Amino acid sequence: MSLTRDEAKARIDTLRAQIAYHQKRYYDEDAPEISDAEYDRLFYELIKLEQEFPALDSPDSPTKHVGGHASSRFEKVTHAVRLGSLQDVFSYEELRAFLAKTEETLGYAPAYSVECKIDGLSVALEYRNGRFVRGATRGDGDVGENVTANLMTIGDIPNILTRDDIPALTVRGEVYMPHDAFEALNREREENEETLFANPRNAAAGSLRQLDAEITRQRHLSIFVFNVQSSDGIAFSSHTESLDLLQNLGFKVISERARLTTADEIIAYIETLGQLRPTLPYDIDGVVIKLDDLSERAVLGETASTPRWAVAYKFPPEVKETKLLDIVVQVGRTGVLTPNAVLEPVRLAGTSVSRATLHNIDFIRERDIRIGDTVYVQKAGDIIPEVLRVKMADRAPDAVEYQMPAVCPSCGGAVYRDENEAATRCTNPACPAQLLRSLAHFVSRDAMNIDGLGIAVLKQLREADMVHSPADLYTLSEEPIAALDRMGKKSAQNLIAAIEASKSAGADRLIYALGIPGIGEKAAQTLAKRFGDIEALFSVDAETLCAVEDIGSITAEAILSYFASPAVRELIDRLKESGVKTTYETTVQGSALAGKTFVLTGTLPTMTRDEASALIEANGGKVTSSVSKKTSYVVAGTEAGSKLTKAEALGIPILSQEELVAMIKV
Repeated sequence: MSLTRDEAKARIDTLRAQIAYHQKRYYDEDAPEISDAEYDRLFYELIKLEQEFPALDSPDSPTKHVGGHASSRFEKVTHAVRLGSLQDVFSYEELRAFLAKTEETLGYAPAYSVECKIDGLSVALEYRNGRFVRGATRGDGDVGENVTANLMTIGDIPNILTRDDIPALTVRGEVYMPHDAFEALNREREENEETLFANPRNAAAGSLRQLDAEITRQRHLSIFVFNVQSSDGIAFSSHTESLDLLQNLGFKVISERARLTTADEIIAYIETLGQLRPTLPYDIDGVVIKLDDLSERAVLGETASTPRWAVAYKFPPEVKETKLLDIVVQVGRTGVLTPNAVLEPVRLAGTSVSRATLHNIDFIRERDIRIGDTVYVQKAGDIIPEVLRVKMADRAPDAVEYQMPAVCPSCGGAVYRDENEAATRCTNPACPAQLLRSLAHFVSRDAMNIDGLGIAVLKQLREADMVHSPADLYTLSEEPIAALDRMGKKSAQNLIAAIEASKSAGADRLIYALGIPGIGEKAAQTLAKRFGDIEALFSVDAETLCAVEDIGSITAEAILSYFASPAVRELIDRLKESGVKTTYETTVQGSALAGKTFVLTGTLPTMTRDEASALIEANGGKVTSSVSKKTSYVVAGTEAGSKLTKAEALGIPILSQEELVAMIKV
C-alpha cells in the first residue's frame, strides 16, 4: 500500500533519525547496535522513499553523506580528495541493472575491476618524496582524524616507499584486524570481564582510534591499500595498473581481484569469492565492481554521494539449520546465570559453531526455544552466534518448556530473579564461579585499590588454595606470596603493604567492592553517606532504601537480597575482624560549591575523577554521573565524550580543572 505525503514525511523523519543514530554508533563510537543487514534495510527504505517523494528529499539526509565524524580527541585533517562511499546492491538483478546502464551510457561493454570488499576502517595515507608523513581516518569523507602515530605501528604500511622520486602520493586503504588477532583480543577481554568487540571491523576501528599508540601496536592490525587518491610524478590509465604500481611501491594490495567484462563473468567470480570467504584470514562483506579504465569513470561521473562507475555487492547474512542439543548455564562475576545453547556443530561464516548465548529466560520464552529443537542460527555482525528462531515443524511432541535452575549450578546456593529484571542471579558471594572475577573487582582501583594484585596474581592465589573469599586477602603473609611465580620478597612486601593500606578505604569503596548488583561507585557512596556504616544495611527496610536518592525499587530489592545472605554476614564480620573500615567519613573543607551539581568527563590534568569528586563534595557540591537540565556545571578534561556534547547542547557551563579550583578558592 502506497503512503500519503504526510505518512511518507513521518516515516522519512523517523528513518533519518534512526539512521543518524546508528551511523554515530557504527562510525564514531565503534559500537553498533544492529547488524549491517538491518542498517542496510533502513538505509534503502529511506532512499526509495526519497525517490518516490522527491519534494521531501534534503541535502542533510544521511543518504547524501558518509556517516562518520572526526572526533575532537584528534587533530582534524581535511582530505584533498574526498573519501566517499559506494552505492550498494543486494541482488544479481540490481547488479545486472547497474552493468546494463553503464554499458548503455558508454555505448560498449567495458572492463571492470572486481575485488573483495574488506570490512574495516577506511584511511588516507600521505607520502612526500617516498616517505609516510600523515595518515587520517575517513571521518565524514571530507574531514577525518589525524591518526599518524597509530598507523605507523601497522607493519603493512611502508614508512619508506621503494621509490623516492615521487614528490607526492596519497593512497586510500582499509585497516582491518585479522581473525586470529581478533580472537586473541576477545579472549583477553573476556578474561578481564570487559565488553567483547562484536566483530573485527569494530575492533579495528576502536584500536586505530586509541590515544596511546602502544595499544594500537598490541592489536596487530593490517591494511590493504586499494586506491590512488592523488599523485605527482607517476601516471597510469587503469585501476588495475595503479594497483600493480602500488604493490611495486611496497603497499599490501589484495590478491583476490580480477579484470572482467560480462555480467555472467562478474557474477561467477562473486560466487567464487563467496565460497572463498570462509577460508580468508580477514572479513569481507561483499565485492566491489568498478570501471577499470579511468577515462571511462570520467564519462560517468558521480552523484552527490556516490560514483556512478562503481557499486558494492553485499553478501546476504548466512543462516543455517542445526539441532539444539542442550542448554547449559554459566555463572558470571556478578552472579548472573546465563543460559547457553549447545548446538550440533555447523559451519557458519567461516567457523564451526557449537554454542550460542540465549541471554536470559525472557529471550528463551519469546522464541519458545526448547531442548531438541531444530533452530536457525546466524552470526550477528558475522561474528557472534545467535539463535534466530525455532523450526516448529520439526519439534518433537514431547519437547518441554525450559526452566531456569532453582539453585546456582556452580555452588548450589539460592538464586533470585526480580520480576522487573531479566537476569537470574546467585546470591552467594563465595560462589566458586564468581570468585576470581569478584576478587578482581574487589581489589580494583575504584574499589579497595590494592595495587599489585592483578588477575595473574589472583589466579595463582586461587590455584595455591590461599584465597576463597575477599576476607582471605587480609590473612595473607609475605612468605607464601614471595614463593609465587614472578613475585619475590620485595613484591610480596609491597603487596602486603597495599593490602594493609586498603583497610582504611572506607564504607563507600567497600560497598562498591562487594559487587552488589546495580550498585556502582556513585550509588555506593550515596549509601555510605546516608547510613554511615555498612552494618546498617543488614537491617534496613525497602521503604527506607527507596527514599534514598538514586535508589529505586529494583536496586533496593537487590541490596536487601544481598545483605540477607548468611555468607555476606560472615564476609563482613571477617573483614571487620581484619581491621577493614566499614564506616564512612568525609572532611568538609568549605561551602563554596553548596547547592551546585557537577558532572565530570574526560581526563583532568592533575586529578583523578575520584579526587575531583572528593574535592567538590568536601566543598558542599554534589557530583552526578549524567548530564541533565539540573546540572550546574560540567568539568571537562581531555577525551571528553558524549557528556560534553550534551552539556553544550543544553547550554550548561563547561569548566576546566583550573576553573573548578578557582571557584573553590574564591
